[in-house]
Amino acid sequence: MAELTALLSALCFGTTHFVSGVLSRRAPGMTISLYAQVGGTGLSVAAALVFNGPTTAQALAWGALSGLGTGVGVAFLYRAMGRGAMSVVVPVSDLGAVVIPAAVAVLALGERLSVPAAAGIALALPSVWLVSRSGDGRGSAGVPDALIAGVGFALQFLAMAKVPADAGFWPIAVSRAVSVCAIVPLVFLSSATFRLPGATVVKAAVAGLLGSVAILLYWYATQRQLVAVATVLTALYPAIPVVLAMLFLRERANRAQIAGLIGAGAAIGLIAIG
Repeated sequence: MAELTALLSALCFGTTHFVSGVLSRRAPGMTISLYAQVGGTGLSVAAALVFNGPTTAQALAWGALSGLGTGVGVAFLYRAMGRGAMSVVVPVSDLGAVVIPAAVAVLALGERLSVPAAAGIALALPSVWLVSRSGDGRGSAGVPDALIAGVGFALQFLAMAKVPADAGFWPIAVSRAVSVCAIVPLVFLSSATFRLPGATVVKAAVAGLLGSVAILLYWYATQRQLVAVATVLTALYPAIPVVLAMLFLRERANRAQIAGLIGAGAAIGLIAIG
């Protein structure tokens, strides 16, 4: 069940980033990320009010730290998608999101992986790299931003995994609110406009709602599965934007990307078995 939850989280993350990536080609990516996080914050606060439960200052602090990572991650990822090819920058950002939490979980938290799970994690990394192989050079412009985004997402995953299962929804609500606070100065520093057409704002906010669902599913999965395993399963989401781009944007996957998608599927199977 935890594996399925993590995969559903990946589906939500992938769909969110695809929609936001398309919007970021028409408007500043950091501004898109701001309104997406505002939408996600609204859903998270509503859920916290409805399902109100006891929490602790420590849980809220971990939620806030996760929100800082989320804000940095989405702001730089969406700007990267506005500058480069979606099939390149999304998987590149995922490298940090996979490698850093998995390494911390094993080296610092002392988690022990089974042989199939370890093999699945090892297979996931080259699979992500293969998915990122693009036939044109458009994606290289967004790679630096994508690498920064990967560090942000790694912090997001690690901090949210430390929120206790009985902490309720408030840490997630705090996480989303802090992400908004983190993005605002980034928009100022990038000299991007805050004003967007109403329809674009609504679409970004809806994408943000789905992002909050993804965070909630990931948090649930980490309570019932090793952090390293749940993180890698969730972070296989780059396959989703690639597939959606093929279906709706008529982008064509090359042989390396097809091999990467197959490898990602095999990695999911190995991790689930483990």
